[in-house]
Amino acid sequence: MALIVQKYGGTSVGTVDKIERVAEKLIAAREAGNDVVVVVSAMSGETNRLIELAHRIAEHPDPREYDVLVSTGEQVTIALLSMALKKRGCPAVSYTGSQVHILTDDAHTKARILDIDESRIRADLEAGRVVVVAGFQGRDEHGNITTLGRGGSDTTAVALAAALKADECQIYTDVDGVYTTDPRVVPNARRLERITFEEMLEMASLGSKVLQIRSVEFAGKYNVRLRVLSAFEDGPGTLITFEEENMENPVISGIAFNRDEAKLTILGVPDQPGVAHRILGPIGEANIEVDMIIQNVGADGTTDFTFTVHRNDYERALGILTRTAGELGAREVVGDDTIVKISLVGVGMRSHAGIASTMFKALADEGINIRMISTSEIKISVVVDEKYLELGVRTLHDAFHLEQAPAA
Repeated sequence: MALIVQKYGGTSVGTVDKIERVAEKLIAAREAGNDVVVVVSAMSGETNRLIELAHRIAEHPDPREYDVLVSTGEQVTIALLSMALKKRGCPAVSYTGSQVHILTDDAHTKARILDIDESRIRADLEAGRVVVVAGFQGRDEHGNITTLGRGGSDTTAVALAAALKADECQIYTDVDGVYTTDPRVVPNARRLERITFEEMLEMASLGSKVLQIRSVEFAGKYNVRLRVLSAFEDGPGTLITFEEENMENPVISGIAFNRDEAKLTILGVPDQPGVAHRILGPIGEANIEVDMIIQNVGADGTTDFTFTVHRNDYERALGILTRTAGELGAREVVGDDTIVKISLVGVGMRSHAGIASTMFKALADEGINIRMISTSEIKISVVVDEKYLELGVRTLHDAFHLEQAPAA
């Protein structure tokens, strides 16, 4: 008998009818011979409603009380789902994160899981019950309710799967798997049968919204087989697994993109040791994350320094950089918040030359100018003008024939 952990997000349990359908899926999984633990989110819109209530009371709500409030959304879902299972004659029991002893640190609103005591869940499974657990939450060593931040229910599911040594962790979402790119941009994008943890991490960090980065990191660290499936239609989904389970990896697995980019350049900075720290130090102190960095040295003993930030941080970063430019005697500061990042991802890049040249030629043939380039072992990212995003993604999808399944 296999042990599976399933997770259903807010859209999957957004109404009573949808909760009833989830109950049917869980019973089908049990009838197929599986022990089942299920992690659920709050019903869609509920967490936002609770957050709005908090902000109507206080502009900056107390973090402890905020966690007490927003954690209640999942408590509603676990109770309703357990009722739906019991109505169908299926033994079930619901637990909050605290009740199953999901121990976290005390960083309210963004806590990290430290330990899980799985003994209570194992006893229920041995008694033949489906165990229904509230996602997104736990408790600290003082017994305070904590929440795990964005994507926390995915993390809860993966952590439980690791603690229970489950055969598979199945994440049910509103898509039926991981695609070569966003099908809304490329209609002939192809669902991947499998992808490596390393590739999925890159895709998630580069803008793919299918899974949260923390849950993929957790799954990779604890060797949890992860599968992304649709909550609304049957299908095999996409298995996220280790590279050695693939005999032959495709050169490119997918194309990720991020619309939320902005670029800043400080021109004519003295070319001397420590200048990069003097530029980026104040940016980091303002808790602004920097992504791509390019530095060019001029013939006159000065350098031009360019970096990208999240578009929401653009105005703050521009103000900080302008002050730094005055201190350094730089010539000028220029910025652009109408850029995007497009990235090719694939573990197969390690053993194939010419990927970059194919990418650059395909974009050039469409008249798309590359503003910045960044590479790693399994990724090539380019920054282009925002107006070329969809054309660029479609062009690269065609250039690498990603609509075709790799030869067996």
